[in-house]
Amino acid sequence: MTEQTPAADTAATETFTSRRHRITAVGRTLDYTAGAGTVIVRDDEHTPLASVFYTSYVADREEGAAPRPVTFLFNGGPGSASLWLNIGGFGVKRTPTNTPKATPPAPYAWGDNPHTLLTESDLVFIDAPGTGYSRLLGDTAPAQVWGVDQDVDAFAKAITRWLTLTNNWNAPRFLFGESYGTTRAASLVHRLQNQGLDFNGVVLLSTVLNWGESNLGGPREYINLLPSFAATAWYHGRARTEHTELEPFLVEARAFAQGPFAAALLQGDLIPSEVEDEVAARLSALVGLDADYLKKHHFRIGMEQYRYALLADEGRVIGRFDTRFTAEHQYVVGGGSHDPATDDAATAGVNSAHLSTYRAHLVDDIGYTSDLHYRHLHNMPISRAWDWKHKAPGVDAPQLVPDVSLDLSAAVRRNPNLRVFVMGGYYDLATPFFGPEVDVAHLYLAPALRDNIRFTFYESGHMTFVDEDAVVRMKSDLDDFYRDATAR
Repeated sequence: MTEQTPAADTAATETFTSRRHRITAVGRTLDYTAGAGTVIVRDDEHTPLASVFYTSYVADREEGAAPRPVTFLFNGGPGSASLWLNIGGFGVKRTPTNTPKATPPAPYAWGDNPHTLLTESDLVFIDAPGTGYSRLLGDTAPAQVWGVDQDVDAFAKAITRWLTLTNNWNAPRFLFGESYGTTRAASLVHRLQNQGLDFNGVVLLSTVLNWGESNLGGPREYINLLPSFAATAWYHGRARTEHTELEPFLVEARAFAQGPFAAALLQGDLIPSEVEDEVAARLSALVGLDADYLKKHHFRIGMEQYRYALLADEGRVIGRFDTRFTAEHQYVVGGGSHDPATDDAATAGVNSAHLSTYRAHLVDDIGYTSDLHYRHLHNMPISRAWDWKHKAPGVDAPQLVPDVSLDLSAAVRRNPNLRVFVMGGYYDLATPFFGPEVDVAHLYLAPALRDNIRFTFYESGHMTFVDEDAVVRMKSDLDDFYRDATAR
């Protein structure tokens, strides 16, 4: 067992450091090994491409007992490390935050996680190449690993290598992706199953599947955003409705988004003035913006525009990843662009707490140190270099932007025992919860396969698990999902 990571980016050496621990969660006491290390991803000529860093938590099992499930977890970006799902969500240690308010600076409280998924599965958190302590090796060009399909290939090889090193080939297998990690997971499960590794389940948290229709200014972008805008207006007291509960209000918002609102967008400037007035009035009541303002912008209100418009009279901007967060925005010098991952009150509210305690966890609980800089968010360099083309199953020409709902559909059809759990937050604008509902509805799965996909959404944001109320419900729902997906 190696006690240090290689200091140089070019070292193609696999390492692993671990310590033994015990945890009690949901009435169960587990002895487990907490580890951190690297696997080497190689091309077909066996040339090293990347050193991929991971943290793992493997519980003891009695001799002769059935193999425990193993879950491979990753955040998104592209360009984010995977500490958030770990120390913020479902690892063995957790850092509570003040969500939906900013968490004060250090020292932070952290300790054993009562919501850990270790009770249901061993856990392997993987940092994408170029993030965390994962690095490209030798003469590897970014284009070889920074792209939709290249990334999936790297993760498939990293997971296969981990299974080889640990001889976990007969363990039930799960993927758990968050944000862009859901795009990765939907394509990755199809790739791995085509390579002979069927999976029991896939968890998609804060999901984006169809990038082409959801992010390029077409009608679907605004249709998908509308229910999230409505939830946000509800939270901030700007919605006008007789509903006294959020979820019935969102049923109305969904129906309006798919019906009159979608029809209005498709008509463009051919819409009759009386219909335009009616749609504007109903939309105003749902999303909390003035009807004339909505008509002026032809009902096409984007995420960033809405963030600044909703509470403009108070001089505040709402969060991108969790719209319950707000920040003062009376006047800012400089009108240029900002990093979307960090120029956000929701990210700023938890970022330092999670990074600081995760770094302490690696040293204190695992004994892992490195001379490398830990790139918790390396999204600006990576996303600028990202190759968005994707070869979808059944489509001969590469898509210029990915629609991995086709990959997910192929994976479910190929493996009728595969279970999929779509989760998310009502107050997330980065990956609106209505998007995957619409995408899955267009997979045209047979009823028996459609029943394999479940949806649950929470009164939380993009990283739903940082909310102290939501994480309790999530843990219970995930436990049920794992038991269903491993039932014989």
